[in-house]
Amino acid sequence: MAYGLLKGKRGVISGALNEQSIAWKVAALAHEEGARFVLTNAPVAMRMGELDKLSGSTGAAVIPADATKDEDLEKLFASAKEQLGGPVDFVLHSIGMSPNVRKGKTYNDLNYEWYKQTLDISAMSFHRMIQAAVKQDALADGGSIVALTYVAAQRVFPGYGDMADAKALLESIGRSWGYHLGNSKKIRVNTVSQSPSMTTAGSGIKGFTGLFDFAEAMSPLGNAPTEDCARYVISLFSDLTRFVTMQNLYHDGGFSSTGATPMVVDKFERS
Repeated sequence: MAYGLLKGKRGVISGALNEQSIAWKVAALAHEEGARFVLTNAPVAMRMGELDKLSGSTGAAVIPADATKDEDLEKLFASAKEQLGGPVDFVLHSIGMSPNVRKGKTYNDLNYEWYKQTLDISAMSFHRMIQAAVKQDALADGGSIVALTYVAAQRVFPGYGDMADAKALLESIGRSWGYHLGNSKKIRVNTVSQSPSMTTAGSGIKGFTGLFDFAEAMSPLGNAPTEDCARYVISLFSDLTRFVTMQNLYHDGGFSSTGATPMVVDKFERS
């Protein structure tokens, strides 16, 4: 059931790859809620995914952009303003990739060139994206910017590798931009820390199935489905959350606040 929460709003949604992607679900729901937006991803990711299908179902234009290249991002926001007829009210950053994790490098044996790529793709791209939007005067007053993150920014999950460092940086960038944009244009900037999710990116992490089941057993409400994460993001884009900013918001079924549960403790109980 749609409520018209984003009626008349314009946006930029990055990172949709296929129907498993949280960004894909955000785009589909934003369309249902009355928003107009453009979709963007890196050209290499677009070749791997199904973005044209999402474009067809939502009517959104697709603008390729490498989020590690300032010129691409500036063109993205200039084109978004032109396509949508004005500055955007919301932006979703859903970008993350670690060459070290993909190639099985553990945290105590990182390739530092790949480490730089992890930070650039997964965190600095958030700063670059916002800075490009500011330079293009492409952000409407009172708008909302959201990036997706994970609790590994606060707690150690060894298999998450250098992505944990990237997420910690991402969250810091969100707080800093939230201060500056709040003062200048009343724009909110938040990060959403989602449960382990069966996305293409998530399932590529070694030991992911075990992690998913552990989080399910630790969370009073269970792992939060990606569809519900999309609903939460939409609420942050809407006018219902006009005074929520600079926050890292947990959407994880209670995992981040739970010490132990009987389901987990029972596995270690001695007879």
